[in-house]
Amino acid sequence: MSENKFLPFALPEIGEEEINEVAHSLRSGWITTGPKAKQFEADFSAFLGDTTLESIAVNSATSGLHLALEAVGVGPGDEVIVPTYTFTATAEIVRYLGATPVLVDVDANTFNMTAATFSAAITDKTKAVMPVHFAGLACDMAPIIALAKRYNIKVIEDAAHALPTRYQGEMVGALDSDITVFSFYANKTMTTGEGGMVVTRHPELAKRCKVMRLHGISRDAFDRYVSTKPAWFYEVIAPGFKYNMPDIAAAIGIHQLKRLPAFQEKREQMARVYFDAFKDLPLEMPSAATGDDVHAWHLFPVKIKPEAGIERARFIEKMAELGIGCSVHFIPLHLHPYWRDTYNLTPEMFPVAQRIFEQEVSLPLYTKMTSEDQLRVIAAVKQVLLNA
Repeated sequence: MSENKFLPFALPEIGEEEINEVAHSLRSGWITTGPKAKQFEADFSAFLGDTTLESIAVNSATSGLHLALEAVGVGPGDEVIVPTYTFTATAEIVRYLGATPVLVDVDANTFNMTAATFSAAITDKTKAVMPVHFAGLACDMAPIIALAKRYNIKVIEDAAHALPTRYQGEMVGALDSDITVFSFYANKTMTTGEGGMVVTRHPELAKRCKVMRLHGISRDAFDRYVSTKPAWFYEVIAPGFKYNMPDIAAAIGIHQLKRLPAFQEKREQMARVYFDAFKDLPLEMPSAATGDDVHAWHLFPVKIKPEAGIERARFIEKMAELGIGCSVHFIPLHLHPYWRDTYNLTPEMFPVAQRIFEQEVSLPLYTKMTSEDQLRVIAAVKQVLLNA
């Protein structure tokens, strides 16, 4: 990439295999949910390495989270515990069902919900908890799951950042939670353009998600349309949604999934380069995986230390002037007008998340970046900080 060209914060990496598979779908005449979606679902369960899992392709992770909460029975009068340090989708789907999201603070190093913050928020109305694996590093799930089991609370993992993440040697998606939901949005570790995957090992939850994914219809549309015998009859058994993933998107996912191990390896390598380059700068590095854990490195979030002498917003402006796109993950929910005003939230209620937000910057890290691109980022960071 030339020196004067702007380096965006994120770009997807799409190969000829994905393009050819999409073209095959277009030529086949089957472009909505069909054989490629079914293949993608089967491949995804196999990738997670657990034959007891069922994967259900949907049109977004937001849709998947909605289906998950609906399937476990969340409704009016219920509370769902959610970290404030997340994207609004994690909490908004609780409101779709008329339930109340209860926001909690996070760990200062990992940016993740902890068993302690979860425990402090439990009431007799708590129906579910939604840990978010921030940036691709798993929450410490063992104590969270143990606590949830003790209180009969459902565990829905928001794994939008966490593919392929491992926790204590196990893939996120194959842990002992109720449902896990992944995202394939354009900037994620793999993409289908828009899309997501709901994963569960509980047959009754999988069945409910599949029914509600397509208008609450009792039979899969693909099965009805490819049957060689008259199969026009179906029944609507619930007021469902329109959340299915079309084959055009699944076609991309089939090949992105095959490339995912190589994607993760490159992200890991790039993270190591950043760690080494920034070790003497006034930046606090993100938490790395330890033991048998694996970090997906969807994001590379750093915190600007006070001694850097530059505010976060100014840092981002200076980086942009040098041709480097940065971002912020996230503006905590308690600062957004809807959540703040509806639930009377203040920054003082979430001191850790508030402090993280005031310092956090996400630097570019994606597989389409070249070594030259990353060196440009490093040089710009050093120039901004050393001239602050």
